[in-house]
Amino acid sequence: MLTAKAGDYNPANRQQSFFSMKNDPFNLLNLLAKLPAKAPHLLRGDAAEEKARQFLIGKGLTPISRNFRCKQGELDLIMQDGKILVIVEVRFRKSGRYGSAAESITRTKQSRIIAATQVYLIRQKLDCPVRFDVVAITGNGGIDWIPHAFSA
Repeated sequence: MLTAKAGDYNPANRQQSFFSMKNDPFNLLNLLAKLPAKAPHLLRGDAAEEKARQFLIGKGLTPISRNFRCKQGELDLIMQDGKILVIVEVRFRKSGRYGSAAESITRTKQSRIIAATQVYLIRQKLDCPVRFDVVAITGNGGIDWIPHAFSA
């Protein structure tokens, strides 16, 4: 058991131990500093999701969660529109050269979103109607919201 007496605390010792930690290879700060920076495409995706989130809040939806991940897939945004749980897939395209952002959501991707939604509903013990929306964001800042983009 550790015991301390009045006057035992010496800030100089605390400072010394902090600075000696900076050379410790297992120090959390050192480990975090060695992690790679987030890739630019992931940063663009994060920015697009935040833009979509703010847009939908402006349209009256309530944010519930974001980036829910499970073995079945990932849900970008989970919102609520009245009593309806809204699962939002956010897509960003710099240009329409290779098709629109919404067109890039294949049947396989839809199936993964639906499966991940089922996991989310079970984990959260929810029994409510679900809607699948797509928010497509273009490189020039345009936003295209497609409610009921696909169904389960």
